[in-house]
Amino acid sequence: GYKGSLFVKPGKKLLGEYKQLLQEEQHMLDDLHQKSPNKTTTLDGLTIPLMVNCGMVADFQNELDIDVEGVGLFRSEYPFMQSERFPGEEEQRLLYRRILKGYQGKPVVIRTLDIGGDKTLPYFPIVEENPFLGWRGIRITLDHPEIFHTQLRAMMLANVGLGNLHISLPMISTLSEIDESLIIIHQVYEEILVEFGFSKTEFKFPKVGIVIEVPSAVYQIRAIARRADFLTIGSNDLTQYMFAVDRNNTRVSYLYKSLHPAILLALMEICEAGNNANIPVHVCGEIAGDPLATIVLLAMGVNALSMNIHSIPKVRRVIQKFDMNDAADILSTTLSYESTFEVRQYLTEVLHQRGLADLVDPGHH
Repeated sequence: GYKGSLFVKPGKKLLGEYKQLLQEEQHMLDDLHQKSPNKTTTLDGLTIPLMVNCGMVADFQNELDIDVEGVGLFRSEYPFMQSERFPGEEEQRLLYRRILKGYQGKPVVIRTLDIGGDKTLPYFPIVEENPFLGWRGIRITLDHPEIFHTQLRAMMLANVGLGNLHISLPMISTLSEIDESLIIIHQVYEEILVEFGFSKTEFKFPKVGIVIEVPSAVYQIRAIARRADFLTIGSNDLTQYMFAVDRNNTRVSYLYKSLHPAILLALMEICEAGNNANIPVHVCGEIAGDPLATIVLLAMGVNALSMNIHSIPKVRRVIQKFDMNDAADILSTTLSYESTFEVRQYLTEVLHQRGLADLVDPGHH
């Protein structure tokens, strides 16, 4: 699982070893739950919100025993994928309302419909030669403003009286896509104000963020930051597009490395632009839940990490072992390396020195 290897017909010895690893991992997780206080704070007192990624409402029912600071990514396409037709406004509103209410007082980032690539809807077939480089994310919703309009209305109406909705826009590759999207979002907002007679103080305009996952967005990051309330780094797709690699293709999957120096430099650019524009930068994607990457991301100036619920106790424990001076030194050393292998080797060593070997190397004694 850690290495993405699949063993066919494993022998007894191998099965035994993996059973042992599973037990150790479970003990470690139980241990982490008991040990780590709920606030995620560095040794010198900087608090980093750890948020959760989810795709179905069921996801958040059982999650509140691990303390999380909100939802960093709600993948709104999953309910669409499970439906036999486009869900109507009221159906969507009720769903978003449950999530916004479930995390009342904490930010909930709902990403607008992100279909295409490997995510398809049975009732909206898209046939393409290169789906990952084709019609997906914001490209579809801007070509079908009626789908976008319904979804935005449902989100904003779900937010009435709560005020914790944040909207993120996926697969942005040009500034005009942001400008067009913002025009539609403002139209929907004004429409609701008039229709329901709300005042702007009781019904606030939601925060709108941009998912940075296409290299062209990295190169225009300053202009994007001026238009956004926050930036979300979608590290999985950004890695895939930076290396021109379909991460589901085993022939080239060896190139898909989220801790590669090229990716780290791109992340630095994004964080600097966010910090200069005074807007938060979140990371969601596998790198956010990877304990090896945690300290490097903090040193870059990432303001929140959003991950699978099970990664939270591990990442929390890493953050509690370092201060920001350590982090800055670790980042500058990390950036001196030229290969993923060296980066991983160095960061593994750093965690070993802080007594965190079990986080990166299950089975280590």
